[in-house]
Amino acid sequence: MKKRLFLLVEGEDDIRFFGRIIKPLLTPVFSSVELIPYASIKRVKVSLFLKSVRKMGNEYLLFADIDKERNVRDKKQILYYWFNGIDGRDIIIVIHEIESWYYAGIPDDVAIKLGLPVLATTNNLTKEDFNRLIPPRFDSRIDFMFEILKYFSLETAVRRNQSFRFFIERYHLAPPASRDPATPYGNLPPDPSGPYRTGDPSK
Repeated sequence: MKKRLFLLVEGEDDIRFFGRIIKPLLTPVFSSVELIPYASIKRVKVSLFLKSVRKMGNEYLLFADIDKERNVRDKKQILYYWFNGIDGRDIIIVIHEIESWYYAGIPDDVAIKLGLPVLATTNNLTKEDFNRLIPPRFDSRIDFMFEILKYFSLETAVRRNQSFRFFIERYHLAPPASRDPATPYGNLPPDPSGPYRTGDPSK
């Protein structure tokens, strides 16, 4: 029997991104993939929820922006303090913020069409940087984000953002063949230890 997967994300911008880009990649593996914006939930309730997910034999991944922390290890230490019993292998740190993952996936031709700079990397892109880059033709940042998601390129994002690449490669999230059958991520070997419980929890 397939397990359920819960993706705990920080807010509405994350919900849009994971719902459109990441959920379709995970859906074939699980009986269901559910998105939960945990930032608005009391920490004790989140801890109890994570414990119940494991007790029921299901899986979860918790995503958090690195924000102002010096490195991934420091951010994880904060999350260990916030959420009782959370496993470091179930945490993915977004560097710096989810906006950097959005912008990383803009293909060159789309960026040029929208009058945006083509960035070699978005590793250091912050929410404020992202907001400054929004073209005046868009009524809101949400409209801009939806436009990005329409053209989002997984391969482009993998090249331009290190934390996104880590996430995609760690969990072997090959894009659907209909998007780009030539993608190098279509033939990743299976992880013998299980695709959702790998990696060094200290990093």
